[in-house]
Amino acid sequence: MGTKFSARVGYIGLGGMGRGLVKNMLKHGIDVTVNDLNQQAVSNVIELGAKSESDILAIAGDVDVLGICITTAEAVQSLMLGEDGALSMMKSGAVLLDNTTTSPEHVETMASACERLGVRYCEAPMTRTPMHADRGEVNILFGGEEDLLAELTPLFETYAENIFHVGPAGHAIRLKLIHNYIAFTNVLSWCEGFALAAKDGLDMTKVIGIISAAGGKSGMMDLYGEATLNRDFAQHISLDNAMKDVRYYARWLEQAGLPGFVADSVHQMYALASNKGHGDEGCTAVIKAYEELTGIEARLPPKS
Repeated sequence: MGTKFSARVGYIGLGGMGRGLVKNMLKHGIDVTVNDLNQQAVSNVIELGAKSESDILAIAGDVDVLGICITTAEAVQSLMLGEDGALSMMKSGAVLLDNTTTSPEHVETMASACERLGVRYCEAPMTRTPMHADRGEVNILFGGEEDLLAELTPLFETYAENIFHVGPAGHAIRLKLIHNYIAFTNVLSWCEGFALAAKDGLDMTKVIGIISAAGGKSGMMDLYGEATLNRDFAQHISLDNAMKDVRYYARWLEQAGLPGFVADSVHQMYALASNKGHGDEGCTAVIKAYEELTGIEARLPPKS
């Protein structure tokens, strides 16, 4: 940890990632004012030393850096833009720090709106999980100018293990979407394989080990494979968020003029699982869409 970050921070969104970021900012002595629709989430970080403010416009007008990590690009724009949006209240020279996983057109829209109002826009989506956020070990993907990165690095260092400057504004969200698409496609592929293995009576105790001993090994399986076969679908990354990220990726792919056969199929499978009522579960609950077609659950046998 280098220079202490002394500016005042507001943070909107205390879900799995946002809570961990705020926790670690507070741990390093940063003044943070928070807002979230979930009052229990707000109470949890107040206990850690955060201040709370129910009026987002008041937060926006008071802080030097306004961070946001909520569900979708559409939700960010609804909150921030327009005559009554929070962006209109921000001070000239303040920073809007957007940690939300959004889309390339969202970054362009927000950057333009910020520029018109003299606010500096920072796109900084993250990779890794809420567990990493809690430990202060996320990866930050930063798209923008070196001087803004230098100014924000002391803040990022409170909750990030790695800070990647990936290029100009707009490049960070593009790399985040590529990363998430590959990760969630990987989850879908091994969930399909697990379901097929269960249907045909394979020894489920051997499936992960065999796959992971060769080219099928993956970070997502390392994180969630055994939990899936133990029927643990805790919402580390929700299925609906996976569906949203793949949707943004597929739309970007189409806009780029590239075929999206795989992306469209992946999106539709997550959409099917969501429509079957599994959207609020973890992303690996996509396996349930396959299981409901076969009538067989993919699970490890009870330990003797």
